[in-house]
This record gives sequence, C-alpha cells and structure tokens, in this order.
Amino acid sequence: MDRVFVKVYVPMIEKIYDVWIPTHKKIYNIIKLLTKAINEINEGIYIPKKMPLLYDKLTAERFDLNITIQESTIRSGTEVILI
Repeated sequence: MDRVFVKVYVPMIEKIYDVWIPTHKKIYNIIKLLTKAINEINEGIYIPKKMPLLYDKLTAERFDLNITIQESTIRSGTEVILI
C-alpha cells in the first residue's frame, strides 16, 4: 500500500479534511504538505505561528516527526488532529 486515507481535523480553523497521504514520506514532510494545502484551499486563512504537530485523535498520542507514515500507527481510516 503506497497511500492511506485519513481524516484530518484542524481545530484552528474548525475544519475537517479527508486526504490521501503517501506512506513513504516522513511525518514532518506530510505536516508541511498538509499545512500548505490547507492554507491554499482556505485562501490564506490558515497560517500557524509555528510548525503544527500531528496527533492521533483517539489516543492523543503525538506522532514522531522523524518516522514515515508506514512506520507509524497511521492506517487508512485513522483520524488525526493537526495542531
């Protein structure tokens, strides 16, 4: 499997997104891509002051920025929070 389908909650702008993310990329890079995409979709209203972090919605566990999606517990159907 080279992609997973996840639900991303963004409390800062009170929005939820369903996205496909590649499993071979590091979580740090995924966060950068998500931040850029969310900012563009919302015409520039999502500009976090510092690098957001990604959390598992069910366990509140913060994902390590230095591992790939494949190495994490993120699977299709996982719900995450971008804070």
